[in-house]
Amino acid sequence: MAVHRTKASQRTSPDLEKLVADAISLAASGSQIEDRFWEERLNTRLMRLLKSQNQNAIDAALDQTFRINTIAFEVLADSAETLAESLVMEHEGKSWDVLLLALPIVAHTRYQIPSGPLSVSAIESTALALQGAIASTDARLAIIPWLYSIDQMPHSHCQTRLLTEALATAAITEGEIKIELRDMTETIAVLADPRFIIAVLAAPSGMPLFRWQAEPPTRIERGMSLIGWKTAMQDTVASLLPGCEFDLLLPESYFTNCRLADKQVRPLSMRAAANFLESTLGVLPAGLSCVVGAFGEEQADEYRISFSLKGSSEIVYGVIWPLYDRETVTNDALNDLSEDESPIKKICDALHEAGVEDIFRHAMLFDPELCDDCGAPLFPDRSGEAVHAELPDDAPTQQPLFH
Repeated sequence: MAVHRTKASQRTSPDLEKLVADAISLAASGSQIEDRFWEERLNTRLMRLLKSQNQNAIDAALDQTFRINTIAFEVLADSAETLAESLVMEHEGKSWDVLLLALPIVAHTRYQIPSGPLSVSAIESTALALQGAIASTDARLAIIPWLYSIDQMPHSHCQTRLLTEALATAAITEGEIKIELRDMTETIAVLADPRFIIAVLAAPSGMPLFRWQAEPPTRIERGMSLIGWKTAMQDTVASLLPGCEFDLLLPESYFTNCRLADKQVRPLSMRAAANFLESTLGVLPAGLSCVVGAFGEEQADEYRISFSLKGSSEIVYGVIWPLYDRETVTNDALNDLSEDESPIKKICDALHEAGVEDIFRHAMLFDPELCDDCGAPLFPDRSGEAVHAELPDDAPTQQPLFH
């Protein structure tokens, strides 16, 4: 959802070529008046594709711009996300601005992170917290009665647009949310993962959506809104996630918060893995060794981190550190620690903070292999092989899968 990487080339079409050309033209624009011209052209084409549920064309355009013009890619990606997560709706002669929100909870545990239906009381307390700390006084809201894992979220711009429209109608009319929550994808058990409550805010067009947009005395700065949100939601989230440590992020736009939550959970995955192996195998983090390798078909899409006991070549656990659009790593810098913001530097820092000191970094790009039998990701060992991560035979049998 939040990750975009180039795929195999697809046959071009006139619509695809025009979409790419408009994105390149907007990226090259030198004035706001020209910006508006190209934005209108680009948004019109994108809306046509969203309404026809033609996600393949949007993905193909993103792939092409990603390869040939990174600035145009950013422009196109931002435009597609904006149209998917926001809209203007007319109701009873009045215009409403609508924004889809993700309310992230970044959690880690030694057990399992719950997901699933939200109780009426949880929905009511979430609505009160939103109204008290986040939403403007004129805003209406609708909240989906489900605590989402990332694999249950909408995975395309077209799906997200449909969800935004359904929630917008419910919020503005103050009616029932008409979406299907049965047959949800099964949640994969991992030690550190975000959970999300999805909501929509709607306000009369031109009026503030958020408290920090309002004029005094109702204005609340973002930092104070976050404090108020965390305080108001503490007991509710604690009851939703028993046995978990968690942090709440500021409710914001859907795509931005999905990426932010995914990024914030990555270092937690290292600490959760070290804690899990300590409680399961009785080995302190200082007694662990890690091997880090980049995986992808043509460029790094993710890093995979293998955990083993010091002095042993057997991989007992693995963690995946996904990369996002603004984190592209060249193949000659896969294990370069000289750049503070490089993924490999952040990975090593997170491992050190978790107490792991013995870290081996591969400079090669691995194929993103999965186990043929069970579909689990394979992880690098020191010799450069991608292998299955397996706990010792005498370890407890009911364990979470790999993050």
